[in-house]
Amino acid sequence: MPDTIQKYKDYVMTGFLKSVAPIIIDRASGCTVTDVNGREYLDCFSGISVVNAGHCNPEVISAAKKQMEKLVHCSSYLYHLQPVADLAEKLAHIAPHGLTKTFFGNGGAEAIEGALKLARLYTGKHEFIALHGSFHGRSWGALSITGNQGRKKRGGPYASGIAFAPAPYVYRSQWPDDPEECGRQCAKSIDEVIRFATAGDVAAFIAEPVMGEGGILVPPRNYFREVKKILDQHGILFIADEVQSGFARCGKMFAIEHYGVEPDILVTAKGIADGFPLSAYTTRPEIAAAYKPGDHLSTFGGNPVSCAAALANIEFMERENLAQRASDTGGYAMSKLRDLQKENPLIGDIRGLGLMIGVELVRDEKLKPANTEAEAIRDSLLRQGILVGVGGIYGNVVRFQPPLIITRQQIDRAISTFVAALSEVAQPAAV
Repeated sequence: MPDTIQKYKDYVMTGFLKSVAPIIIDRASGCTVTDVNGREYLDCFSGISVVNAGHCNPEVISAAKKQMEKLVHCSSYLYHLQPVADLAEKLAHIAPHGLTKTFFGNGGAEAIEGALKLARLYTGKHEFIALHGSFHGRSWGALSITGNQGRKKRGGPYASGIAFAPAPYVYRSQWPDDPEECGRQCAKSIDEVIRFATAGDVAAFIAEPVMGEGGILVPPRNYFREVKKILDQHGILFIADEVQSGFARCGKMFAIEHYGVEPDILVTAKGIADGFPLSAYTTRPEIAAAYKPGDHLSTFGGNPVSCAAALANIEFMERENLAQRASDTGGYAMSKLRDLQKENPLIGDIRGLGLMIGVELVRDEKLKPANTEAEAIRDSLLRQGILVGVGGIYGNVVRFQPPLIITRQQIDRAISTFVAALSEVAQPAAV
């Protein structure tokens, strides 16, 4: 349908993208998306870590259809709706200990801004601390706490009262061979930021347990434990941004579970409803009580169709043990990629948790980012029928984040195609 491409050019805002692939997707199922010409693509990006239970999961679709036949919209904050109540109860059962009260929104940025607002109302404080290289959404407030200049250009000035601390980016730190020391030192910097870069009026520290847009940065296992000690000493809340890392993606229902700490507010979206628009932030009852009548509202937040889909999605994840499956399959993929790394100097680092995997490409031993090569590899994979993402602070990280139902045979296909793309991209330099 060439007219669709022309309509995008004429009527859809795409100027903020480097390029738009002239591919018109018609349908999808499981780990496969199909274009209007019938060509199939293996989706190793899950619509940016969204369809964790697979495209058009039959159980999720069935639950949504059943709800649509009964009710599509009725403000969930003026009236009581069964799907909203059931999903909120389910989140209370699966969230970290003590987080039992949920506010529902539509997308990740909305939930982030709501969590920030709630933290301010509860603490009576006004400042925030975030991390270098972080990404929390594209709305104004979410960008204010995003530590990446590339995402913030031409949008300022942003909110004041935001301080940034070094991210535990082990590969590019002073301690690339000692993750524990990197964790200790980066956590220590939080205390220094509080003392020297704030007015001592910090409401919350916000961080992604795995930094997605930053390049799939996985903090050392001691990092959040050390950070939490510092936050508690200063009476600062911890907001865990699990928009991208949550819902079994990282080998546990929520990635923060790997670190043995409990956040004060948990923000979720993306994988929560397997493609239906929904977001949430979940907290302790005393923090939730800071909201008073008129403080906050979301017209479409807690949509009953999305909530019904989310509940079916979570039940499918639990029954099929997708968290363990992500851990096992992710370990298999990481092992194969690390074998590949030994013979390919373009691969600088491989890191990830579960099926949230980043391959950082570098041009030399000084770790010069190979961002052009990363984009070329993504484009080569696209031509070969494999969809991946590219991100990272320097734009040089190839991102593998497939649906969690992906098979090892499909992983093998993706990696073998990746090998061919590496060779294709490296070949001009060798001539």
